[in-house]
Amino acid sequence: MARGRQLDSPCRSQAIPVIVLLLSFAAALALPPRSATADDSQRVEKARKLYEAKLWEQAAREAQGAADQSPELDYIAGMALSHLQRWTEARDAFTAGHRKAPRDRRFLTERAGAEYRLGDFKQAKEDLRDALRIDPQNSYARDFLGTLYLLEENPEAALKYWNSLGKPRLAVVRFDPEPKLPKQLSERAVTFSAPAVLSRSEFLETDARLRNLEIFRSWRLQLVPAGEEGYEAKVALSELPNWGPSWPGMAISLASGLPYQTVYPSFHNISGEAVNFTSLVRWDAEKRRFATEVSLPLFRNPARCVSFFFDARNENWNLSQTFLGSGAALSDLNLRRFAGGVKLHGVENGRWSWTTGLQVVSRSFRNLAPGLPAAAEPFFSNSDSFEAWLDLDRSLVRIPERRFTLNGSGEVHFGRGFADTLGLFGTFSGALKARWLPKARGEDYEFLAQLRGSETLGDVPLDQLFELGVERDNDLWLRGHRGTLGGRKGGAPLGRRFLLLNTEFSKILYDNPLFRVQFGPFFDSGAIADPSGLVGSQGWLWDAGPQMKIRVLGSVTVVLSYGWDLRRGTSAFYGTSIP
Repeated sequence: MARGRQLDSPCRSQAIPVIVLLLSFAAALALPPRSATADDSQRVEKARKLYEAKLWEQAAREAQGAADQSPELDYIAGMALSHLQRWTEARDAFTAGHRKAPRDRRFLTERAGAEYRLGDFKQAKEDLRDALRIDPQNSYARDFLGTLYLLEENPEAALKYWNSLGKPRLAVVRFDPEPKLPKQLSERAVTFSAPAVLSRSEFLETDARLRNLEIFRSWRLQLVPAGEEGYEAKVALSELPNWGPSWPGMAISLASGLPYQTVYPSFHNISGEAVNFTSLVRWDAEKRRFATEVSLPLFRNPARCVSFFFDARNENWNLSQTFLGSGAALSDLNLRRFAGGVKLHGVENGRWSWTTGLQVVSRSFRNLAPGLPAAAEPFFSNSDSFEAWLDLDRSLVRIPERRFTLNGSGEVHFGRGFADTLGLFGTFSGALKARWLPKARGEDYEFLAQLRGSETLGDVPLDQLFELGVERDNDLWLRGHRGTLGGRKGGAPLGRRFLLLNTEFSKILYDNPLFRVQFGPFFDSGAIADPSGLVGSQGWLWDAGPQMKIRVLGSVTVVLSYGWDLRRGTSAFYGTSIP
């Protein structure tokens, strides 16, 4: 026992320091992280003083540190690095701060500046839009966004953000080049002037008025800073080709239809008064046609244009596969049709426009097969008719920063046929058309979609039926269905009511001042019917295939498509030109 007591004392003396160390370590773990906050506060103060003294290198060195440091240090580091033009490092510093303080808009707006310097406009715009979601009144983000969209040649998007800031104030407005128009007409076409703020609505109305004159192929608005006075607005105009300096483009436009026995004699801006003459002459033995139209501004007002037109046709029709009401095939039907009238197109503003008109039509049929049922008689009645219509067009959705538009239209067409088998009739039509350019500038990729439908009430002759198929006088394309048989009309489904969806996606494969080649897939779907049951598609139709567009000298577009009828397994190759 004595020996045991002698051993006790050394054991206690060795254990006490170990216990003390363990207790001290546990206490240290239990204490709050101390000094990191105190150290960060001191570093923030020191880095801020260095930054205010414009000692950028020292400020950046002092503010850079551990990943878990204060976001304020990340902000100072990013700002100092920006002054040093070390944009990649500055962007990384703002990114680190944004992760820690996602509701602090400073990191987003300043990172956008670094991304702009690095040429990453897409991410810079995303950051600025995120900053506006945090603070919708952030004038710096709005101004910066407007500048970025202007640099990307998207003036509508720039105006959307600038207008809320009272920008851009115009110092001068001028044409480049001067249009060959009376001064009164050109000044009315451009609805904005100096000194005043250019609004988005004025930009859109100017676009609508210039297009209404039908003498310009395109136009661009260029805003150039003019010092403290504001901006110089240059309206850059590209006129349609005409005989004279642009005779090659005019010759191509005239002869673009020669492969299918057609020419398009046209003259634009005659005598410098925005008077346009367009025509079509076709000598195809199966589809002879002569059509002409003269248009001009009414009282030199570019928002009101009046047109006078005449259209004469001598056509052979083959209805052997589309008309179900006769024992004898209608494969050699002849239609002669003459129409003339007037129409007026008005631009109310950048979102609304309308068209109204009236025409007189005379038609006659030959080579009718015997034994037609009574329900078919109105389709083939020799008759005259008087017709009028009103069409309204509205821009429904415009998202300029995404380069997306959705337009809608509706039309009422009514009249009377003067024949025993005909009488009053009315057609009600509607359409939605969407366009999306996915890239920030240019037309490298393009998506188009159009949904149309119509219903006709009353009896109408054959030439007033709708047709779903590719044919030169028809714009209701189902690109896997031929509109002709042996060159004669009547090969595609006919009817008094239809619903049609057209979609296409294209990519520019080649582009230079002489040629532009676009290529991509399309998908069409539709159905057409008639109360008589004698014509129609007898169900839904589905077509798909590739399409190529070749634009020559910016004046004529050649369209080549190859479509498969997914329901019947047949195909159709089609080519046409659009002057």
